[in-house]
Amino acid sequence: MNALKYLAAALAGLGCSLSVGASDFVDLLGDITIENDEFVRSVELREAQRTRVNPDDTIWVSIRRGFGLADLPDSVVDRELTRYTKALPYTEQMAFRARMYLYFIVSETQKRGMPTELALLPFVESAFQPEALSRSKAAGLWQFLPSTGDIFDLRQSSWRDDRLDVIESTRAALDYLQYLHNQFEDWHLALAAYNWGEGSIRRAIAANKAKGKATDYMSLPLPTETARYVPKLLAIKKLIEEPDRYGLKLPAIANEPYFVRVNKNRDLDLETAAQLAETDIQEFRLLNPSFNRPVIVAAHQGSILIPAAKADTFVSNLINWQATGKPLSNWATHTVKKGETLKAIAKRYGMTEDEVGAANKIPKNRRVQVGSTILVKDLHAKKDIQVAEADSAMRLVPLPTTRRITYRVRNGDTLSTIAARFGVKVADIRKQNKIKGNMIKVGQRLRLTIREVQRSGLRKTAYRVKRGDTLYTIAQRHRTSVSAIMDENRLQTKNLKPGQRLVIPH
Repeated sequence: MNALKYLAAALAGLGCSLSVGASDFVDLLGDITIENDEFVRSVELREAQRTRVNPDDTIWVSIRRGFGLADLPDSVVDRELTRYTKALPYTEQMAFRARMYLYFIVSETQKRGMPTELALLPFVESAFQPEALSRSKAAGLWQFLPSTGDIFDLRQSSWRDDRLDVIESTRAALDYLQYLHNQFEDWHLALAAYNWGEGSIRRAIAANKAKGKATDYMSLPLPTETARYVPKLLAIKKLIEEPDRYGLKLPAIANEPYFVRVNKNRDLDLETAAQLAETDIQEFRLLNPSFNRPVIVAAHQGSILIPAAKADTFVSNLINWQATGKPLSNWATHTVKKGETLKAIAKRYGMTEDEVGAANKIPKNRRVQVGSTILVKDLHAKKDIQVAEADSAMRLVPLPTTRRITYRVRNGDTLSTIAARFGVKVADIRKQNKIKGNMIKVGQRLRLTIREVQRSGLRKTAYRVKRGDTLYTIAQRHRTSVSAIMDENRLQTKNLKPGQRLVIPH
């Protein structure tokens, strides 16, 4: 195909390779090659906007063919089914959101020989919202907790959170589910462990065995959420299996890739990438929710997902963009110096304070610690952000807290000197102690509410690795994360050696 020649040239200029999210494709490196014409066919069909998805060849048909989970009693599944059918518009909305991700997820389950019901688990976990964040800090389509994300190589930093990455989180979730299935030899128990924790399921099984009771999913004493977890998934299965029976209108999702992946070794603005793909920025972010900053840093070896229908458009626009000599990124880093304010830094780079705050996710009225690395727009930047800069942290000055104390007035004290000593206002002392004037007496007890700064939590400890240590156990012991330890020590692997010295941030 002739288009592939200029595709290769354009991507080489960006330092890119192109791959699709499915098993039938390989990374397109150097002279771009494609294993078959499925990708080309999907692009042509969509770009021509003539696609009428064959009802016998949708992703839903593919999912039904791969069903493999055993049923549970109708009495428990139908309760959840009723909840979904009573809220059909929301159920349909979830199915519509799934259109971007389902082909990839189903393909991954098929490659591993796993039941395709597992591809429907994000319906239960996140309602197919890739940016979902729970109160317990679980994030993404598959709702990984920070600690579990660490175990399954989902890096988390101020730049990106792989728990939100569509490809990486799916890889981790299926790895985890396979691990749990190997342990419990039962998909219902594996799913329960995914929700409640493998240790909790092991203990529940042991308790039932000790009492001579059965140890299947329905027999275990599970918390309400976990007891409903598998029935919810099986209720979704019923809806997908017979949508007409329940009045559910499933979107016609083609059985073909929705996105392709572009790997690159140059910094690239998210907005520029969306512009090159002629894709709405909202859709672009839904495909690339893991990026916390408005630039994809080449030092982190990031890749982006773009709609398959826009692949040729992306390449054509990239060629034209490069011909103009315009940079692909206008972002650089700035190290905060003593005495600098965000307002002054923003002014230096022709930005507003709000723009700097938004780019770095700095809450209103918060200050940044000296030595922090923040992202700024620099129209004169000539090089990509370097690894050391990209790995540097942005830290906020801790918020002050208050505590109440009782102070006994000494000889020579005045309200003004007491207020100055404790950093409070005279008016506040008067109000809290119901004093009308300035008269106080030696020995008098005053109640004061003073402000004190919390410990920053940024202390560093030297640690020597012991036999049996892992990054996860060390992180748990010091109440930090695996990612933080790896970043602090510039570790490229999780393998540790006894005697190895680490610096532990906590």
